[in-house]
Amino acid sequence: MTLAAAMCASCAQNSGKKTEETTIDTTKTTETKIETMEMKKSETPEFDIVTTHGTMRIRLYDKTPLHRDNFVKLVSEKYYDGIRFHRVIEGFMIQTGDPYSRDTALINKWGTGGPEHTVPAEFVEEYHHKKGALAAARKGDLANPKKASSGSQFYIVHDPENCTHLDGQYSIFGEVVSGLEIIDKIATVDTDRYDRPYEDIIINTIKPVVELAPKVEEIEKADSTKTE
Repeated sequence: MTLAAAMCASCAQNSGKKTEETTIDTTKTTETKIETMEMKKSETPEFDIVTTHGTMRIRLYDKTPLHRDNFVKLVSEKYYDGIRFHRVIEGFMIQTGDPYSRDTALINKWGTGGPEHTVPAEFVEEYHHKKGALAAARKGDLANPKKASSGSQFYIVHDPENCTHLDGQYSIFGEVVSGLEIIDKIATVDTDRYDRPYEDIIINTIKPVVELAPKVEEIEKADSTKTE
């Protein structure tokens, strides 16, 4: 280390101008790298759902903005961290999003929890219950004739053949774009008679990969607050 330092000092004394120019070029390179590392933004944001059984990458749809924005907000608040997949039915779907599922003492309430708000139904004809489709859970029609979605609970389709009757009944707002094998892994675990897995399947965290692009009005508001 001492020898290397002496050599650097000697070079600096003999060619100060060249050293200065090199420093400037390095700074520019660093700035370019920082710009490259900035997270992408899109109307169809993507997230990694990191679970104890593997990671699934999901993409949210732009034609269901109420569900998309609600999910983005919950993720930003770390709402889903530590929540279990509390309902698993092989050949049908896997369900999560209930904060009660963090606590085994509340096991009899699993499936009933969530924020106080609901999300208005958003049915888009082109969205179907294909494998990996992300859809919002909700209360039944008698208690919920407008089919409003749960504020946080959602399910992921395992076998689309057994879910076609759900089209137009439950709001589909995204899909798994990689990690479909994780759905299979979760869907095939042993469960009790209430479809609750015997082993813990937990969402460790949900990480943004492609962030939601800001709305036009948000950009205009930000610009109006800038000072010259």
